[in-house]
Amino acid sequence: MSRVAAILLVLALGCAKASEQEATANPIRKVVTMLQKMQAKVQEEGEKEAALFEKYMCYCKNSGGDLSKSIADAETRNPQLESDIKAGEATLAQLKEDLKQNQVDRSAAKEAVASAEALRAKEASAYAKESSELKANIAAVAKATTAIEKGMGAAFVQTSTASILQKLAKTSENMDDGDREQLLSFLSGSQEYAPQSGQITGILKTMHDEMSASLSEATAAEQAAIQAFDSLVAAKTKEINALTKSVESKMARSGELSVKIVQMKNDLEDSAEALIEDKAFFKGPGADVCNQAS
Repeated sequence: MSRVAAILLVLALGCAKASEQEATANPIRKVVTMLQKMQAKVQEEGEKEAALFEKYMCYCKNSGGDLSKSIADAETRNPQLESDIKAGEATLAQLKEDLKQNQVDRSAAKEAVASAEALRAKEASAYAKESSELKANIAAVAKATTAIEKGMGAAFVQTSTASILQKLAKTSENMDDGDREQLLSFLSGSQEYAPQSGQITGILKTMHDEMSASLSEATAAEQAAIQAFDSLVAAKTKEINALTKSVESKMARSGELSVKIVQMKNDLEDSAEALIEDKAFFKGPGADVCNQAS
């Protein structure tokens, strides 16, 4: 038993010494471990940089020509874009002027139609009044002629038709003064004229013919006015429709062109920025490497 106890004591002392040595060595090992990790990280970053450099060299070998072509294309395209923008803006300005004129012309055409309609209504009203009066007077003269020819002398002058004739005789501007005097004398009941006097009926027939002619002239003038009005309205309507179509077309073209100009300006801005970057890269520190690589 004493021998076993001695062996156990020796083992315990050995373990304690080993633990003390290990504790003493830990700080150095930590430093060594940290350095080893840093070395691994530096090595890893170096490998990444090497891979990036290889890719860059590959780009220089394969894309250097593309970069030169891109610069040349941009130097050609940008002035053309500027020219297209200038031309587009000039076209847009002209479109807006034409659009404005079309709108003015359309408004004028509509006003012409409105004025023509107002005048036509006035003329139609005047004709309706004139023709109504002429027809009534013609009918009265015809009735009076028939009555006088049938011998209704004194009886006729008491009728309403006689009153109408008397008024006509006084107001007619085309009537001969001698005829006027004879007719008024007859209508006043003068016994100087016989009931079937050929002179009175002759005067009445003349009045009938003149008023019928006036009615025909007024009707012809009305028909001509209607035809002129219809032609004017048809022409102006056609003009208004054409101008409306032109206005709509120019508005659509103006909108499309405005969008196109904005797009061209954006393209020019992007292309100009890309050109600056490409030139800077092409002439920068990496240019020598690229040139050597190519």
